[in-house]
Amino acid sequence: MNETKIKIIFSIIDIETTGGKYNEEGVTEIAIYKFDGLEIVDQFISLVNPEKPIQPFVVNLTGINSNMLRSAPKFYEVAKRIIEITTDTIVVAHNASFDYRILQMEFDRLGYAFERKTLCTVELAKKLIPNQDSYSLGKLSRSLGIAVSDRHRASGDAYATVKLFKLLLSKDTTKSIITAAIKLTPRHQMEPKLLDLLAPLPSETGVYYIHNSEGDIIYIGKSKNIKKRVNQHFIGTDVKSKKIQLQVAGVSFETTGSEIVALLKESEEIKINKPRLNRALRRSIFTHGLFSFVDDLGYLNLQTKSLKNKDLPITTFGNIFQARKYLMDVTEKNQLCQKLTGLYPSNSSCFSYSIKQCFGACLGEESPESYNRRVQSVIDKTSMDNKNLLIIDKGRAVDERSVIWIENGNFRGMGFFDLNYQINNPEVLQSVITPMSSNKDAVRIIQSYIRRSKYLKIINLDE
Repeated sequence: MNETKIKIIFSIIDIETTGGKYNEEGVTEIAIYKFDGLEIVDQFISLVNPEKPIQPFVVNLTGINSNMLRSAPKFYEVAKRIIEITTDTIVVAHNASFDYRILQMEFDRLGYAFERKTLCTVELAKKLIPNQDSYSLGKLSRSLGIAVSDRHRASGDAYATVKLFKLLLSKDTTKSIITAAIKLTPRHQMEPKLLDLLAPLPSETGVYYIHNSEGDIIYIGKSKNIKKRVNQHFIGTDVKSKKIQLQVAGVSFETTGSEIVALLKESEEIKINKPRLNRALRRSIFTHGLFSFVDDLGYLNLQTKSLKNKDLPITTFGNIFQARKYLMDVTEKNQLCQKLTGLYPSNSSCFSYSIKQCFGACLGEESPESYNRRVQSVIDKTSMDNKNLLIIDKGRAVDERSVIWIENGNFRGMGFFDLNYQINNPEVLQSVITPMSSNKDAVRIIQSYIRRSKYLKIINLDE
């Protein structure tokens, strides 16, 4: 009998973790089999260095220990492959809520919103193969005659799940149960009240304010598409979204045209208004920083590392991907030494030296004075210290622009002006600027925006 090939593609996943506190686990191994309903068409299997200890009971269960993971890639190094292999697929796992939560948690740490439809073979098995003594993968597989090798290892468990899922597909002759079981996260039916609140919101960049029945602001957010972002709150299933759905009575907004203006307004107004749902749930959007130090030979080194509260970085980044990409770009553009920027740890020369793109600072062949001038140039362009600038960006209308004022390296405020204004006129500048706090968060937002050249132009008031 000829079988009709299923068009939906599945990513069948198993993840092993370090164990530990909820949402503080780290991935130690991942296996993904891309399955078209009949056969495996792609696969990805890898140990992962979690950069944290593994619980002893997990070591005993899986056989995976820290020594095995020392040279394994870190999660951010395999993240792109995971995204690629799971794109346009439905994620399938045995107890899918666990594996999907772990993936979302790890991607969240990288600042990436990982969202996929999911299927759980535990739930499907209970519907399609009822009255089993146990629905654990090991016991269910044994009762169904499915061979499992390397139990409690990602590849073995994922492969057993492939076999189980293929069996479940064959038992679902009408396909109605599988269709119903696909979790269309985060799309759920909304109550009419929420739809009414959503209707007048614009699909533009700005800041939005969620109010309760007493008119108090309970949450402030920013988005490049206000309607889309508020819609995500209204259909979300996370703790914050559920609280918003229960308490919301109105939504107001302010368009800004510019993303940096929205970011700065959001940061400032959260500090002023202290909305109850922004507290504790809000984390810093900057996790890594760029730092410099002079080594024993007098060379100015650059390095990126995780931020701590009291750190004073040259600039900051949303995740390690951004940090390393920036460092690679400035190293190549300025012919810096990969060894002295931390990109190529070595006891001798860096790789760029071998292809004549480094002048030999790694071997002492280039003088510290010569090398340090290029590094200092990078620092000067990146840092806001002692600078007097106007950052000009898009406004709320075609004939309007936004302006952010930096004085002696401090954020003074921002505003909007018409295109026919001479904005570098001090009187005009004072009239359009709304004073704002020059705190750590604001400075980091501005530094990041300048570094990524997302503004329209910069006016240097010192020139």
